[in-house]
Amino acid sequence: MREFHAGKVKEQCVAWIRKFFEQNGKGCNCIIGISGGKDSSVAAALCVEALGKDRVIGVLLPNGEQADIDMAEKLVEFLGIQAVTINIGPLVQAAAQGIQNALAEGMSKQAAVNLPARLRMTMLYAVSQSKNGRVANTCNLSEDWVGYSTRYGDSVGDFSPLSDLTVGEVKLIGQAAGLPQDLIEKVPSDGLCGKSDEENLGFSYEVLDRYIRTGEIEDAAVKEKIDKLHEKNLFKLELMPKFCY
Repeated sequence: MREFHAGKVKEQCVAWIRKFFEQNGKGCNCIIGISGGKDSSVAAALCVEALGKDRVIGVLLPNGEQADIDMAEKLVEFLGIQAVTINIGPLVQAAAQGIQNALAEGMSKQAAVNLPARLRMTMLYAVSQSKNGRVANTCNLSEDWVGYSTRYGDSVGDFSPLSDLTVGEVKLIGQAAGLPQDLIEKVPSDGLCGKSDEENLGFSYEVLDRYIRTGEIEDAAVKEKIDKLHEKNLFKLELMPKFCY
């Protein structure tokens, strides 16, 4: 397996972010959704290093009451960035009710789970257009590999600093960036269904990361599950198919 040098990769990523903004939004701000988890924390820290804290705007998007909102607030304070809070609870309720009323069979369980993520991205782009911004995608390679993101929710953005880094590598980058350990090691959860990411997936990120980077895995059943999820969700990483005349 290739050796991972967190400090070197961090510097390369910071340089890449600067170059992106030079070419795709000179003078623009970075708009980033802040959950208080490792991905948004690390991505925000990298953007602050690349652009300066005055050009990074964190957006906190609780759905009603968020039990761990203090972690998002801690990150904002630690980085010293401007932040806005938009509670999407009323939007989720209104949209869900509208869908329920429109569909005879009602809204599916999975649609209800994904609805907040899609509304959050709508809010991020509204803030971005209002604040001369570019929206940061905060997904990592491990999540993308098995499709653990919401299409047209957290799967999108204008630039993606972490999508070629596994969960373990993102944590190492966070350490190299000097982030508080509790933000780096916060148990990953989508905040939507009440379960951790690993509980939903049925395997650990450590196992997944090793498989992605080395192809090595001991449990044949887990390997089969990962392979099926990867194949099933590849469409999320591709451009929308179009008819070519």
